[in-house]
Amino acid sequence: MNALTIKDQTLSGDILNEIRIQVENERTTLKDIITARVLAEVDTHNNSKNEYFKGLIQPNDTEKTLNGFKIKKRKVIDGEQQVYVALDAFLKNGFFVIVDDEQVTDYNKEILVNSKTTISFLKLTPLVGG
Repeated sequence: MNALTIKDQTLSGDILNEIRIQVENERTTLKDIITARVLAEVDTHNNSKNEYFKGLIQPNDTEKTLNGFKIKKRKVIDGEQQVYVALDAFLKNGFFVIVDDEQVTDYNKEILVNSKTTISFLKLTPLVGG
């Protein structure tokens, strides 16, 4: 098993969040990495008493705040649903993933990972205006 650190970054390189995940094999896919990341975030949240969810995908019935997604009514977040939404968002360019300074565009592409592998998620911010 390999422990990987995943960073959420802005386009300017600022780190917004870090999470450590475990992947079973040194050969894996981006789909497996996204799945492991989302499930780890959901598991961490569901086992805490925190009213904010810090994760890649905004759960239903939450409000986006500076501290994460504020959950309006305390509930267990569905990990499977979050994974589905995350994979769909990746396919629709809702975020980009950079592995060892190279953008991965196919989530089925096999990736060789080790403890020195760097993985960054870059979320796009929708423009607001008239």
